[in-house]
Amino acid sequence: MTAGPAARPHAPLIIDVAATELNDADRRRLADPLVGGVIHFARNWRDRAQMSALNAEIKAIRPDLLICVDHEGGRVQRFRTDGFTHLPSMRSLGELWMTDALRATQAATAAGQVLAGELRACGVDFSFAPVLDLDFGGSSVIGSRSFHRDPRVVALLAKSVMHGMLQMGMRNCGKHFPGHGFVHADSHVEIPVDKRSLKTILGDDARPYDWLEGALTAVMPAHVIYPKVDKRPAGFSSKWLQEVLRRQLGFDGVIFSDDLSMEAGRHIDGQLLSFTDAALAALDAGCDLALLCNQSIGDGAPLDELLDGFAHAARTQRWQPAPRSEARRRNLLPDTAAPASWAALVDAAAYRSARRVLARAGLSD
Repeated sequence: MTAGPAARPHAPLIIDVAATELNDADRRRLADPLVGGVIHFARNWRDRAQMSALNAEIKAIRPDLLICVDHEGGRVQRFRTDGFTHLPSMRSLGELWMTDALRATQAATAAGQVLAGELRACGVDFSFAPVLDLDFGGSSVIGSRSFHRDPRVVALLAKSVMHGMLQMGMRNCGKHFPGHGFVHADSHVEIPVDKRSLKTILGDDARPYDWLEGALTAVMPAHVIYPKVDKRPAGFSSKWLQEVLRRQLGFDGVIFSDDLSMEAGRHIDGQLLSFTDAALAALDAGCDLALLCNQSIGDGAPLDELLDGFAHAARTQRWQPAPRSEARRRNLLPDTAAPASWAALVDAAAYRSARRVLARAGLSD
């Protein structure tokens, strides 16, 4: 594992930074012992040299911080210029499966290698990928991010992507548990409701999580309400996270909340919670880490309120650190060396081979 300072009791918050370089407020927040990681967005990207310098400065503040990004391929890919491969959508891998299953698994592994190798060459530790949602055909927010309608195809292609990522030293995150693909609503702007039964969901949408036990290192639950199971969204539901995911499916890795700034990320039991209360509710339900995105822009007051709120919750014992959650977080840090440079990555035989595989399949630029 990456070397760092003595283990902290628990750093449960993943936050963002404002721009392509750190400002004083970013540095102060990243040094806070409650912060466990940072998530980058397209606004944090200018080019490879800038991203590498930004991440080096973040690690200089705290070597144990987990540097994350949503970088799946297709339309969800934060870095697209200055040599980054335009990765295929997961749906395109599922379509290839229908004509040549073995070629599709080979291409999926190659996509994982390229995804992780390019990110790690710029100092990024972790990507929130792959999507395990099923493609029911009606979800605008999932859509081409899904491999396939068949959970068997999803599980096998996802496992191939995960294998490629691991070959480049990066862990994975399956999302959005137990499944976001059936509902049409976009949880970024409204609260989706899936009225199917627990039996139906476990027998279909959630099957990849069962089959991938032992391979998944992290899971992100959906901001979706499944009223026949619980009145709360899955990410705030101890029934979904502790009874189903942990005990029934045997998952022992990291559980991230989805972004708490989303419309469905703070509405619980008919109330709109503060960011602090929403993060506490997610951790109480069984999440190890709480993710709050896009709040550093401007004065960053929501992030400061979150940090102050958690510090107060710790002092009053409303929230208590969880050493097991902290151990899980640290297990996501790469335990192999990143490529020494972009040139070293490009010269690596495994990377060149993966690029050729994608090109032969017509799945890269």
